[in-house]
Amino acid sequence: MRTLNGIDEITSLVGTELGSSEWTTIDQDAINTFADVTDDHQWIHIDEERAAEGPYGATIVHGFFTLSLIPKFSSEIFTIEGVSIRVNYGLNKVRFAQPVPVGSRLRGTVSVNEVIPGDKGTQVILKHVIEIEGQERPACIAEVVTLLVE
Repeated sequence: MRTLNGIDEITSLVGTELGSSEWTTIDQDAINTFADVTDDHQWIHIDEERAAEGPYGATIVHGFFTLSLIPKFSSEIFTIEGVSIRVNYGLNKVRFAQPVPVGSRLRGTVSVNEVIPGDKGTQVILKHVIEIEGQERPACIAEVVTLLVE
C-alpha cells in the first residue's frame, strides 16, 4: 500500500497511477445481500434460473454494488496522511462499461486526475477503473471527488 503524505505530494502525482488492488470474487451470496440492503431485487441480479435464460447467461452484479467496492479497493492501494479530514465529496462521472457476471473477479486501479484547492478544502479527483479479470473492457470507470482539509 502506498502512503500519500499531504496535499503537496498528491498534487505532484497528478497524471500518475497509484496502483491496483487485489482481485476479489463476487459470488451470489454477496449479490443477494446487496439486493437486500438496497431493496433492489431485479431478477437479473437474484433469480439464477431466469437469469440463466436471459441476455447474460447468469445473474449479474448490480452496477451500484460494483461502484460501492471503490472504498475497499482504495484501502488496498493507498492511504492519505497529513490531513485532518478526508470525506467523500461526490462523483463527477460514472460509467458501467459492461455487465459483471456472478463469480467474476474484480480489482480496482486508481489514478490521480486533478487537485483543486478551494475555500472548504482541497478537492482531489481520482479516476477509478474497476476491471473484470480476463476482460478487455472494465466493469466501471468513475471519477471520485474527495475533499481533504489540512
